[in-house]
Amino acid sequence: MQAWTVAKLYAQPEITAIPCPEPGRGEVLLRVAAAGLNFADLLMLQGRYQTRPAPPFVPGLELAGTVMRVGPETMAPPAGTRVAAYAGLGAFAEYAVVPVDRLLPLPAAMPFSIAAGFQIAYGTSHLGLTHLARLQANETLFVTGAAGGVGLTAVEIGRLLGARVIASVRGPEKAEIARKAGAETVIDSEAHPGGEGLKDALRALGGLDVTYDTVGGPGFDAALRATRPGGRMLAIGFAGGEVPQVPLNQLLVRNVTIAGLWWGAYADFAPVVMTDSLAQLIRWWEDGRLAPHVSHILPFDRLPEGLALLRDRAATGKIVLRVDHQQE
Repeated sequence: MQAWTVAKLYAQPEITAIPCPEPGRGEVLLRVAAAGLNFADLLMLQGRYQTRPAPPFVPGLELAGTVMRVGPETMAPPAGTRVAAYAGLGAFAEYAVVPVDRLLPLPAAMPFSIAAGFQIAYGTSHLGLTHLARLQANETLFVTGAAGGVGLTAVEIGRLLGARVIASVRGPEKAEIARKAGAETVIDSEAHPGGEGLKDALRALGGLDVTYDTVGGPGFDAALRATRPGGRMLAIGFAGGEVPQVPLNQLLVRNVTIAGLWWGAYADFAPVVMTDSLAQLIRWWEDGRLAPHVSHILPFDRLPEGLALLRDRAATGKIVLRVDHQQE
């Protein structure tokens, strides 16, 4: 089969021919139709992600496709079943082996191009905002990187939960996308280089109850200082490249809670929480309450272009790699 493989860290993936994997006990073989790209893929190529596979490996965290073959002594959906899966590794290939408990059966109407990038982005935002931050109706939610794959879903879900959403983006095009997703107020991050003036701007808007931060850097500190007593902050990622240093005295005197969220880890330590969250998201999609935004659907041989879009923060919403044009 054809797969994108990483021969060494910091090297670009290359298309190679490798043997098709065989499913073991508790696993299924999937024919991949599409795979979602995530910022975490870039980190994994550099050995900077939470999981660090040794080269050579096939990257790609999430995918959608059809069940081809079931491993021995395994109860699983029959061959031909349409599913999405959080693979954790191996999604950028024509076939992938995935643990059966990570399969998400898809509604008949959900296209693979939507399903491939659905789980991580929506799952992270829903689990973070409901399970960790306990976001309530009429609270104020601040989302950084709000036009990106994960940030945009936080805007959408925050609005769906009845919150007032303030979004931070870069440039007018991304501002319009954030407004369309449900942001009441949009702040252009280019107007606050290094976070300058951001704290005052957020305080002028009434302060924050919940912050959903995908960028890190000085913007996190500005949001912390604009958070009301009893507020909650979620550290989702550090796309800006700088990990914030949190002054604990600020948390103590203002009763602020900060929580970190790595969505993929829930598959191991709290799988029921993840499963229930995804089930709710699928119901919302079926009811027409979610509108996934995919800015780029790229053919299989253009993965490097997709990674470059992520690296340059040039895409909005999700980027999806089309693996098998015969499926949909």
